[in-house]
Amino acid sequence: MKKLLKITALTILGLLVLVVVCVWATFGSLVKGAMSVQKLDEGIYYMEYRGDDGFDEVLKNGGCESANDLSEHIIRFLSKGYYSLPAANPQKSDYGCSTLTARTPDGGVLMGRNFDFYSGTAMILHTLPNKGYESVSTFNINLFGFGDGWLPEGFANQYMALSCLFVALDGVNEKGFAIADLIAGDTAVTNQRTDKPDLTTTMALRYLLTNAASVDEALELLRSIDMHSDIGAAHHYAMSDASGRSVVVEYVDNQMVITETQAVTNHYLCEQKRNVGLLPFDNRYNVLCEQYNQATGVMTQQTLTEAIKSVSQPSSDNFWGTIWTAVMDLSHPSVTYYSRRNFDKPFKFELERK
Repeated sequence: MKKLLKITALTILGLLVLVVVCVWATFGSLVKGAMSVQKLDEGIYYMEYRGDDGFDEVLKNGGCESANDLSEHIIRFLSKGYYSLPAANPQKSDYGCSTLTARTPDGGVLMGRNFDFYSGTAMILHTLPNKGYESVSTFNINLFGFGDGWLPEGFANQYMALSCLFVALDGVNEKGFAIADLIAGDTAVTNQRTDKPDLTTTMALRYLLTNAASVDEALELLRSIDMHSDIGAAHHYAMSDASGRSVVVEYVDNQMVITETQAVTNHYLCEQKRNVGLLPFDNRYNVLCEQYNQATGVMTQQTLTEAIKSVSQPSSDNFWGTIWTAVMDLSHPSVTYYSRRNFDKPFKFELERK
């Protein structure tokens, strides 16, 4: 009898171990990612994720052309089909931003970026995917639409924050390719409709960071997808790489247009719609260009940080101003963050695989 009980106990224990192993094989990377969330300062969090980033399945299924499509895919990926999580509900909104790219005295390349918004909490995501390039990217979690006051605190909310795997607003990868999403100068939305996979603006940015080693490669990848505007607004991408090439990618009548430029703010720069959206009181673009020209295109990390700081936006009624500033080193891939214009408190992250 004792022998039978012992065999039964060992059998049950073996089955429990098997169940734990299977569950961990399915959810382990996601659980570790969720558990890695840490609050760096007021309004800024950090997360690290290693494993399958879920993009192969997105593209295999034709992609996503709307926030609803994306929400459904995120739910499937995070629950592995076992559970329905609260869906994100991004709202239409406008935000202002600035970028500047310059060479350093030793021949390196830096890109600075302000993200300006009426409210926001930054999530920095350090991703080391099974396939593709390591990257550090940023997203404003207020754009998820999880509810007023939602923060990635407590395991359930930290797990939901893994939605950042599929969206980003800026970032740099291990090859020194950097990109930022900015609102362009009008409300014209892009909806390309061919037989190519569909991606929204913030999804495509995440996809480029994982798969593009340079501006040229990023442009080829953009030509291989159908682009769809997020949050019902016109967007443009500021893109730079370790060679020093710097462009803005804009969409006019659903056609991609590329313009060489070192600075980007919130009006069109292409010839077809040049200065559309440029407001009389907005001199951020001119300020950045003047500082770039005065430096003859050569800036140290300190001078580039000062330049991007000079066009950061203070908070005011119903506008929080610059939510985060990122200074990305494309030659020695890393990024230094400043939260809410607190330029005395940097947070620096270096990419491991560089």
